[in-house]
Amino acid sequence: MAPQEIFRRWKLEDERDKRRIDGIISFMKTGPLSPNTEVVVGCPQCYLMYTREHMPANIGVAAQNCYKVAKGAFTGEISPAMVKDCGCEWVILGHSERRNVFNEPDQLISEKVGHALEAGLKVIPCIGEKLEEREANRTQEVVFAQMKALVPNISDWSRVVLAYEPVWAIGTGKTATPEQAQEVHADLRQWLRENVNAEVAESTRIIYGGSVSAGNCQELAKKGDIDGFLVGGASLKPDFVQIINARD
Repeated sequence: MAPQEIFRRWKLEDERDKRRIDGIISFMKTGPLSPNTEVVVGCPQCYLMYTREHMPANIGVAAQNCYKVAKGAFTGEISPAMVKDCGCEWVILGHSERRNVFNEPDQLISEKVGHALEAGLKVIPCIGEKLEEREANRTQEVVFAQMKALVPNISDWSRVVLAYEPVWAIGTGKTATPEQAQEVHADLRQWLRENVNAEVAESTRIIYGGSVSAGNCQELAKKGDIDGFLVGGASLKPDFVQIINARD
């Protein structure tokens, strides 16, 4: 298992100007942040360069999406090369909103992941089930199918951090119990062991996303297969520092 946990912030909400970003940068600089935690913040593409220029150098910056090819007539899209040109090294792909609001299928997400890796980015592919799928006891079926689609296009697992985010727990105030989250993470690690190899299963970081907060992060962090968090709304507040330091 990799020694560091990874914590992600995947969105900046309701931005009217850069002042709110400056506030986030301020409490990130104040910290203190655990030296054992790798931190990456994800922001809308129009703020990538500004965030990278002002965020401390030891904090990574991620795009929240990119397309599957380097160039072409794809109005409104952003390529991995553009992300890199903004000084950023990471991209989040397949977030639940991309899957369920914009109807991105597993195959498209896999192709995006493949091209991002080929272009030299580090990638956070997101997987997870909806409420009706969990209630129908289909969690494994859904997340394993999403993983099966991803694997053929992953050329370098050392630059991949998997994010499990149960859709029913995103922004709802509901969260999977630590036991529920650990169960799925352990299942995913076993799936990697059986379908990729043991080395990838042990070294790949699997982070949890779904209403993570300062109030529940420490209990979640105690679980052996939860390597960090994909944090949403809580990352916009100074409490994010407590989440970063959850294992200290």
